Amino acid sequence: MNDTLTIDHVIRTVLKDHGRLNQDALAIEPHADLYQAGMTSHASVNVMLALEGAFDVEFPDHMLKRSVFASVLAIREAITQLPGARGPQ
Repeated sequence: MNDTLTIDHVIRTVLKDHGRLNQDALAIEPHADLYQAGMTSHASVNVMLALEGAFDVEFPDHMLKRSVFASVLAIREAITQLPGARGPQ
């Protein structure tokens, strides 16, 4: 798995492209609440699918909850826990 900065950059790029945030995804604080920043439940599904493609992972059912996609930090922690997670594709 690549370093934290690379992982965060990919997460932020996915958020920029799919998160429908009302803030700059590339500059948002790692702990900032993405839902308060404008991400909807529908957008979070698109973010999840894009993350699965970017990192060649599949989020298991127990991770499909709001808290996993609530911040850049929460997403990074989830991705690094997934077995077989590879660096950005």
